[in-house]
Amino acid sequence: MPRRGTVKKREIKPDYRYNSTLISRFINAVMRKGKKSLAERIVYEAMELVKQKSKQDPLKMFEKAVENVRPLLETKSRRVGGATYQVPVEVPEH
Repeated sequence: MPRRGTVKKREIKPDYRYNSTLISRFINAVMRKGKKSLAERIVYEAMELVKQKSKQDPLKMFEKAVENVRPLLETKSRRVGGATYQVPVEVPEH
C-alpha cells in the first residue's frame, strides 16, 4: 500500500481569449519546454489567420475540425476461450 497520497486530477482552465477549454488543451499540446506564452501566440495568430481568410468564427471552425478528426470507434481486447478478439466499441465523447 503506497504511503503517499493520491494525486487529484486538475481542472483545465479555459483560455482567456475564447473562454474555451478545448483551445486551452490545444495550447498545452502545442507548448514545448514550458513556453506557454509562445504556444498561445502561435495558436492565437493561427486563429486570426483563419478569421481573416475565411471570414468565419475561428472557434467554431476549430471545434468542427476536432470533431472531424475524432475517432468514432476503438477496439478493446476480449478473451473468448483461448483466443483474444479485438471488439470495436464506440468512443465516449468528452
